[in-house]
Amino acid sequence: MAHVSLHSPFGSLTVFEEDGVLVALEWGWSPAAGVSSVLDRAIRQLEAYFDGALTGFELPLAAAATPFQARMRAAMVAIPYGETVSYGDLARWLGSAPRAVGRACARNPLPVIVPCHRVLAGGGRIGGYSGGVGIETKRALLRLEGCRGDREIVAS
Repeated sequence: MAHVSLHSPFGSLTVFEEDGVLVALEWGWSPAAGVSSVLDRAIRQLEAYFDGALTGFELPLAAAATPFQARMRAAMVAIPYGETVSYGDLARWLGSAPRAVGRACARNPLPVIVPCHRVLAGGGRIGGYSGGVGIETKRALLRLEGCRGDREIVAS
């Protein structure tokens, strides 16, 4: 599978592409293999995001997902830059349960690009995060975006 790595303010990231679409973003470094125009665009957009010059990604995504995970991913992509919603909010919008939403967030194969970091626990509590160094990475991503939402980010 073609992939390329970059340095970010939150550690090294590797982006994976298959058949012209992004399928995963993982924390860690891996020597490039099969660099493509899609991966080049992904790196440029991620760097612009980390520099504060990009608020939304325009990249072809096609990570494997169940129908619920696909709906969940679409809902996360729709959360505006710097805004947050709760697991409960998403559960109501999707006709699901907050725990199912939390599990789908934890299984997000394209963190940062599909902004699961914008989903918080009830009452503005930070909730969990499975990328980078966990909750500290989530807090840092939210700070990067300025968290213009009405929710105060509080400790879990």
